[in-house]
Amino acid sequence: MVEVTDTELAEAKRRWETERSQRPIPVSVRFDASSGGIVVEFANGAAFMVPARSLEGLTDATDEQLAEVELLGETGLHWESLDVDYSISGLMSGIFGSRTFMEAQRKGGQSRSSAKVAASRANGAKGGRPRKTANGS
Repeated sequence: MVEVTDTELAEAKRRWETERSQRPIPVSVRFDASSGGIVVEFANGAAFMVPARSLEGLTDATDEQLAEVELLGETGLHWESLDVDYSISGLMSGIFGSRTFMEAQRKGGQSRSSAKVAASRANGAKGGRPRKTANGS
């Protein structure tokens, strides 16, 4: 086992307090049924909301299940009955699930409606999209 001196321990605690004071500390979390969002409130008065059913593992959850959300220390959210956990920083960064889940959620620009297919064919019949030139015109 590594020996830690009292001085090293005091310095580590000081660094931890400094780091902790520079980030928002969550004080509560709740599910807001009217908006469908998970609301995290912080000690500094700020709040963050994320759409609950946009998160992997919560897409089919009932309002009652979503309301069971609880803080997991100062860094995470936890739903015991659903066995789902999220880091608050990850949610604030837009990470709503695994890479596979996130890629499956992308829809913009990938739609294959009949109108889009017809427009694409008509454009192709005209020679396709004009090529860009070096001067940007």
